[in-house]
Order: sequence, then C-alpha cells, then structure tokens
Amino acid sequence: MSQSIKIDPLGFREYDARWVYEKDINSEGIINLGKGLGTQIKKHTTKENPRVIVGHDYRSYSEEIKTALKRGLISTGCFIEDIGLSLSPMVYFAQFNLDADAVAMVTASHNENGWTGVKMGIKKGLTHAPEEMKELKEITLNKNFFEGNGNEKQIENFDKIYKDDLITKNKLKNKIKAVVACGNGTAGIFAPDILRGVGCEVIELDCDLNWNFPKYNPNPEDLKMLHEIAKKVKENNADIGFGFDGDGDRVGVIDNNGNEIFSDKIGLLLARNLSEKYQNSKFIVDVKSTGLYSSDKVLIRNNCETVYWKTGHSHIKRKVNKEKALAGFEKSGHFFFNQPLGYGYDDGINSAIQVCHLLDNQKKKMSEIINELPKTYQSPTMAPFCKDEEKYEVIDDLIKQIKEIKEKNFLIDKQQITEILTVNGIRFSFADGSWGLIRASSNKPSLVIVTESPTSEERKINIFKFIDEILKKTGKIGEYDQKI
Repeated sequence: MSQSIKIDPLGFREYDARWVYEKDINSEGIINLGKGLGTQIKKHTTKENPRVIVGHDYRSYSEEIKTALKRGLISTGCFIEDIGLSLSPMVYFAQFNLDADAVAMVTASHNENGWTGVKMGIKKGLTHAPEEMKELKEITLNKNFFEGNGNEKQIENFDKIYKDDLITKNKLKNKIKAVVACGNGTAGIFAPDILRGVGCEVIELDCDLNWNFPKYNPNPEDLKMLHEIAKKVKENNADIGFGFDGDGDRVGVIDNNGNEIFSDKIGLLLARNLSEKYQNSKFIVDVKSTGLYSSDKVLIRNNCETVYWKTGHSHIKRKVNKEKALAGFEKSGHFFFNQPLGYGYDDGINSAIQVCHLLDNQKKKMSEIINELPKTYQSPTMAPFCKDEEKYEVIDDLIKQIKEIKEKNFLIDKQQITEILTVNGIRFSFADGSWGLIRASSNKPSLVIVTESPTSEERKINIFKFIDEILKKTGKIGEYDQKI
C-alpha cells in the first residue's frame, strides 16, 4: 500500500514552493507536485510532450525529491532532460541553450537543513509569480492532472557548457584577487572554476560540498558567513570577497578592507558603471533597496531611470523583462542582467563577474569606489517571526496606521513622512531621504524590516524603534532573526 499524500498548502508560496521535507510534504506529495506542474506546463505550452529541464542542489535528500518530482512530471507526458547537480541559474541557462519548454529546480536555496522546494518556470528566463503559483496550487491540491506518456534522459556534462558560456564572454584585462566563499553549498563546484576562468586569482573558502553546512547556512545575508569572508580577505590582502548562496543565484560582496557592502549599494555601483556605456537605460530595484538610486548624479547624467518594485526574484525578473530594463538589483543579492549582459535571470556568479568588470574598468580599490557614493546608514534585513496565516493581515493594518500618521503629520524622530509606497508592504520616506520598510516575507513565516538614513546612525535606529513599537502592539510578532 502506498503512503498517503502529505502536502501542506502553505508551501505554495509567492513565487516558489518551500516545505520542510516529510513534516510538511512527503514523497507522494512531491509526486503530486510534479503532476500538477506537468499539467500546468502542458496547459501553457499546448504540447503533448513538453521538454522540461530538471536539476537539483547538494542536499542529502534533494536527489530523492527530484526522482519523485520527475515521476509526477513524466506521468503527465513531459519529456525530462535531467542536467544533474546544478545551480538554479544553470537550469535557467539550460532552457535557453537547449531550447526547452520549462524548468524545475529542486532547491531550498539558503533555508536551513530539512527544507526543500522547487523553483519553476515556463517562459524562458522567468520563474513562477503569484498567479502561476496560485494556478499550480489549485491543480495540485484538486488533483486535476493530465495523463500522458513521458520519458527522461540524462544530459551529461552540462555544467561545462554553462561554465564556458560565462567564461568566454567575460575575460578580464587585469588579474583580480578574489575570496570565493560558498558555505559548503552547491556553488562550490562552479564559482571558483568560473572566476578563475575569467582571470581571477581565487582564494577558496568552504567550497567543498558538505550538505550538513557545518559552519553556517550558505546565505550571503548571514552575518557569520560575511564575517568569515572579511577575515579571509584581510588575511590574503584580496581585492574583493564574494559569498554565494546555496543554489548560486545570489551573491554577497566584501570590499578589500573586509567591509560588507549591502547588495543594493553594489547594484548602484554596477548601474553607474553600466550607465556610462549604456545611456538611457532602465534599472529595476526592490523596495528594500537604498533610496540613493532616485537621486544619483551619475544615473541622472546618463539619463537612466530607476523603478522601485516588489521584492522577490520572480517579481524583479518579470519587471526587468516587461520594462526591457538593462538590469535589476535586489537587496538580498539577486541581480538580473538582461541582454547583452545576460538572459534576464538571476545568476550570482554572473553578478560577481560584473563586479570584477567594475574593478577592471575603474582601476581603483573597491573601498575607494564605494566611498564615491554618498554615505548612508543602513540596517541589515531583519525578520521578526509572524505566522504565515497572519502576516498579510498584520501588514494591511500597519499600512492603515502609517497612512494615518502621514495624514495627521505626526513626527517620527522629528520628521514628517513625505512619501508612501505600497507596491509591496509599506515603505515610508522622509524629507531627508531616510525611510523604513515593513513587508511580509514571501518564503518564511516572518515579516521583513529594513531602515536607512543618509543623516545619522541614530535616525536609522529611531525609525527601527518606531517600527518595533507598532509591531509589538499587534501582539502577533515573535523573535527576530537579527536586530540592530
């Protein structure tokens, strides 16, 4: 007798699927997810046997999950092309390179061990957004599955094609000494090779694969990981430090002095560098990103426009695609380069390469380049616990409260709110360029808080204190993952 199907509906998140394996979903549930995805792909491609690229990350259970997912996909009539151990961007690249109809990447990215998930897409270079996730959830939970005769084949050595594509387009003029940190995640067998290939001298840090993640999660927003990279950069007198997440679609950057540079500032430096060559371009950034984009002299001089949009790799990717933007930057380290620099999807290694080009062009130290930006005081991304089933309601209430504060001209740290953006949660700004953001996390039971002030460290903290106070009053907030 086969085991009963377990699949927690809350695992269908805003733009990918994430569950704790066997607690929230079992292998029968994964098979059904495959059937749901296969049905959805057939609906949108109207092909009897759509070709689906499948890959998996390096976790002890990922291959087992991939096998179950493929069973479901094959039962609907999909032809699977399995490229094996992969990074998410390698799977996205394979869809272009092999001209396939869809992708499914088994990964929980930087989530703790025990988590699993799938990043999926049908249109090339794009991944599922809320609309597609809602459709997938309905098909899967209602078991409205198509049936068909699929098959599968292994694509051998595709990693070499992916590596060569990035290397041949991106040779550097000058040698750059780079610390490459992978937190024992999958990027360890990709990032060092590719960066060496473009002309970097690479110092490896935790690049051997170990699915127990013995030191910390491979997450470039994790302060532990960033501190280790900083130490290694200083010990080796390196030009730059890069930290990659578990599935290689994000990167964190440490300068030559061992200081972390938040990814939104890296995005601004890259946008400045690119704007000189590609004038009149458009850049998309997420609502967690620095306010400096909107007033940047270099971007204004080169007639470039910046649009603030919803946080989340699928949202930014789609907006970059829709607006035909040159690039998109997300505070979490997802960067998106459109033609001619990339295919529009997020690739942490390509992002690191673009940072190397920046150093190569400017012939200055990273610390000097970053010092050319106006100084701002930024908080890290902070995530207080809030139940999945309550978080959106909490945000709706807070939006009302903050709108009222603006209407009544109440002061926060002696400042009036001058602007409110509600495209994703609420971002409220002040006349001096300071701002605060509160939004619901898309992939965890938590909220997301960020504050920034160009005026002072104290103002940044006071905006956070204001947010923390109104959150406490809801009675629905738990522990923070980190706090200023």
